[in-house]
Amino acid sequence: MKIVVLDGFTANPGDLSWNAFRELGELTVYDRTSPEETVARTFDADVALTNKVVFDAETLDALPNLRYIGVLATGYNVVDLPKARERGIVVTNAPSYSSESVVQATFAHLLNLASSLAANAAAVRDGAWSTAPDFTFSRGPLTELCGKRLGIVGFGTIGRRVAEVAKAFGMEVVAFGPHLTVGSEPAPGVRAVSLDDLFSTSDAISLHCPLTEATKNLVDAERLTCVKTGAWLINTGRGPLLDEAAVAAALVSGKLGGVGVDVLSTEPPSPTNPLIGAPNSFISPHTAWATREARARLLAIVAENLRAFAAGAPINVVN
Repeated sequence: MKIVVLDGFTANPGDLSWNAFRELGELTVYDRTSPEETVARTFDADVALTNKVVFDAETLDALPNLRYIGVLATGYNVVDLPKARERGIVVTNAPSYSSESVVQATFAHLLNLASSLAANAAAVRDGAWSTAPDFTFSRGPLTELCGKRLGIVGFGTIGRRVAEVAKAFGMEVVAFGPHLTVGSEPAPGVRAVSLDDLFSTSDAISLHCPLTEATKNLVDAERLTCVKTGAWLINTGRGPLLDEAAVAAALVSGKLGGVGVDVLSTEPPSPTNPLIGAPNSFISPHTAWATREARARLLAIVAENLRAFAAGAPINVVN
């Protein structure tokens, strides 16, 4: 079995092992692959492993030997699933490998916004504390999370874990999801509310919903008119959940008190992305998923998926 990893660097920049895949066949690993290189590098392969390299209908039709695509991620929109199904190509993903890491990143952003950590640390580096007249100062508001309301949009595995951690901080938690009944208690101490109620009453809003046609630009100019003035917005889900220009404008006007995002609509972003440089905008470069522990789980799941396929009983099949 010939196995090709097309963009392995982000999942394994060298601190993990590909040996589990070498045990299953003849392995070739590329750090990165351009669209123009995809067909040539995969032409003789039985198995392709991809994170962001796209397998559209045209590409799939050009790969007569391909029998399996393993996506090195939970999302699998990089593969044309109907075409893969038509061709008899099995497509699998890696569910839930990064949940704990994403929860951690969510609270890293929330705690930064609550405590002005980045602004204060930068001020100290610039010498402001050394020349301050007092023993303490702050370059932004200092806010206690206990008693504040956190609104969680999307109440799957990650949303539920975020709620648990928020409760440990003493926060009031409300949630919205398409399958939640308004007024119900989908988890202990969590109340389901409408989306309008969540945005208009929450002190902090955290997005954990999938990207669909219904959720694209979920947070747009109209939605932002309803938010509680000074609220914080956190997005560790998908970049296109935000209308980035509208969010930047809300930061400039003060309607939003701060934004913490780990994802943008285009990655890497253009330097003209409106959120880059907007006031109180804090952007991490899509690292929430990428702890060593999460990446190790990712490779283990992908290897087990491939092992099951080789045994004739594929798991985590998405097509």
